[in-house]
Amino acid sequence: MQNDLDLNNKKDAIVLEHVSKLYPESERPALAGVSLAVKPAEFVCIIGPSGCGKSTLVKIIARLERASTGMVELPQKVGLVFQSGALLPWLTVEDNAAFGLHAEHAAEALVRERVKKYLAMVGLEAFAKKYPHELSGGQRQRVGIARALAIEPQVLLLDEPFSALDPKTTEELHKDVLAIWRETKITIVMVSHLIEEAVSLGERVVLMKDGKIEEIYPIGLPYPRRESGIAFHDMVQKIRAKFFA
Repeated sequence: MQNDLDLNNKKDAIVLEHVSKLYPESERPALAGVSLAVKPAEFVCIIGPSGCGKSTLVKIIARLERASTGMVELPQKVGLVFQSGALLPWLTVEDNAAFGLHAEHAAEALVRERVKKYLAMVGLEAFAKKYPHELSGGQRQRVGIARALAIEPQVLLLDEPFSALDPKTTEELHKDVLAIWRETKITIVMVSHLIEEAVSLGERVVLMKDGKIEEIYPIGLPYPRRESGIAFHDMVQKIRAKFFA
């Protein structure tokens, strides 16, 4: 069962209780009895080996898939940032950023106001009339973030958004995402394939294996986090030991 949450009256932004997902063509469930609660304004990172179910979990939270069994409670608006940015090449930056608002049939004055606000937030206001092919990979991903934020969701989902970017651009976007999180106080759930990235960004790191949650790690380190620090290194090694066990 899937319900909409009223975040004014709930302590959690996302609630999953005993959620399973079985695809007809598969003998093994993609998710098997997953339970997870995410608080408003929390930053949670989900990691795990390929095929562990993390992408299926994100699709259920994004309402792109329905759970086979279990309870799913979500806010009315969830924004999703894809791995590749997923921009429409025939639209300008501002039109790509406005795509979700147009899908909601928002008034044009509101569309212009939101697009300007969120393109400025990701540092792309001056690129509004450009097309995706005129942008770098990092800029395209920033447009995807602006598009997701423009509908002003209660939850922002990031599905391995930096996996195709170079280390310098990735580090810049890490700082941008943390700044956006602090400014908007939005709930963020991010899927990552890097333990170091998850520990750098998340307040909690959720390790998944074989369609289940194996362990949840509260990070408890102050921001910004230094990857060269002893506490950071120890947390990464603790998660790594369980990841490869």
